[in-house]
Amino acid sequence: MEFHHIPVMLNEVIENLNIKPNGIYVDCTVGGGGHSFEIAKRLKNGHLFCFDRDEEAIEKATKTLAKFSDRVTIIKANFKEAPHILKERGVEKIDGFLVDLGVSSHQIDEGERGFSFVHDGVLDMRMDRQENTLTAKDVVNTFSYDELVKIFYDYGEEEFAKVIAKNIVKVREKSEISTTFQLRDIIESSLPKKVVFSRGGASKKVFQALRIYVNGELDGLDAFLKEMIDLLNEKGRGCVLTFHSLEDRIVKNVFKLESTDCICPPKTPICICGHKATVKLVSRKPIVATAEEQKQNSRSTSAKLRVVEGLIARSMS
Repeated sequence: MEFHHIPVMLNEVIENLNIKPNGIYVDCTVGGGGHSFEIAKRLKNGHLFCFDRDEEAIEKATKTLAKFSDRVTIIKANFKEAPHILKERGVEKIDGFLVDLGVSSHQIDEGERGFSFVHDGVLDMRMDRQENTLTAKDVVNTFSYDELVKIFYDYGEEEFAKVIAKNIVKVREKSEISTTFQLRDIIESSLPKKVVFSRGGASKKVFQALRIYVNGELDGLDAFLKEMIDLLNEKGRGCVLTFHSLEDRIVKNVFKLESTDCICPPKTPICICGHKATVKLVSRKPIVATAEEQKQNSRSTSAKLRVVEGLIARSMS
């Protein structure tokens, strides 16, 4: 299946990166290369480093960005490894970074990847099928009732987590749950009919929870963002696209902390923490997709773009 991905808020991302022709930029989640293409074509003597752990994304991005091979380096790796890899390559400072935390259209639309409850396929959900051995199928069929409830609550904010987990355990006692449609049917049969019809994707929360857990999407996200901020030059921009409240909360909190000087308790008479802001918020509220984009690309409806700008140049420690 042809790799297909529509870059979300492309214009807003490019505008907020404020690209310098001779700057150093990092696309931490290159996907099909849509955002990176627009970054690369604005560079002259600058350079763009692209990361992704999905082999198919790497192949697609390599083709998309082929005409910019003199100014683009594509690396297969988890985006959280980017700060370390950049340091190994002698990159101490950058002028901007982009992190798109969404699942690509290709991953969702290709049934065999197991991300979607719309297309039937094996319950997989791994973004990196070479390195990651844990699949959603493993989780659904081997994790305990309590573990499933915790995953559905913590990563999907699913209010019916208990009954869904109970029914999963009941079904798997008779036969293995191996496909996305099997899981979807269990979820929908566990929910009140009015919820099934009102949600616009009754299985979305559980599928989201499994995807996040299988890929460890939230693990170390806060530490990674702090490392990327440490790389920013003065006036350098950091852009992060989020698609659900859990990851957006992490991004919001990190950006708030890193844009605040003193973080002492309010009643402390003088500052004793010594904390200094390293970035400023470009906009206090997240940027959202235009009404027109939301009509054309439904996956942009939940997207939020948060942007920070470097205050002082810092080297990686």
